[in-house]
Amino acid sequence: MKSFPSRLLTVAVSALALSAGIAQAEDKPAGSSKADTFTDWSLHTSTEGGQKVCYAATTVKQPGAGAAKRGASVVYISAWPKDGIKSEISIKLGYAAKTASGASASTGKDMFKLFITSERAYVADATQELKLLEAMKKGSKLTVVATAESGTAVSDVYSLSGISQVLQALAVACP
Repeated sequence: MKSFPSRLLTVAVSALALSAGIAQAEDKPAGSSKADTFTDWSLHTSTEGGQKVCYAATTVKQPGAGAAKRGASVVYISAWPKDGIKSEISIKLGYAAKTASGASASTGKDMFKLFITSERAYVADATQELKLLEAMKKGSKLTVVATAESGTAVSDVYSLSGISQVLQALAVACP
C-alpha cells in the first residue's frame, strides 16, 4: 500500500481527472462512463493507465452561501482495485477554502473532521472514513461545512438517498 502522502497525491490527481467537466452527477467526466443511477447517486467507471477505476457521485442539493466564486460541489466515493482502495471519500467543495481551518462532514449526530487540499476535502484517518461511510448509509443527508477563503463558513447539504445501493454496485464494478 502507498504511503499516505503519495496516496493522497494519487487520490487528488485521480479525483481531478474523474471530475473534469462535471456540473451534475449525471454529467460524464472526461474518460468515464456512467454505469447506473441510484436515486440521487450515480456510478461511473473509467480506465486510467490500463487500470479500472470506479466512483459513486452526488451533487450538492442545498448549496450554502458564502463562497464568492463557486463551481460544482460533488461528493465522490472512489475505488482503485489495483491499489486496494475500495471506498475512499473525497468532496469537491467547488470553491477555494481555507486549508488551515479544515472542514467537517456530519450526518445525524455523527460528525467527522476533514482536511482540505485546494478545493477538496478528505478524511485523514481510514478508520474514521469507514465510520463516516457507515453513518452515511444510515443517514438521509450529509452536511459539509468548510470556511471559504473570504472567512465565511459554507454549509452544503447532500442527499444520501441511494447511497447503500450505489456502494453495493461500486463493490461489484470495482471489487
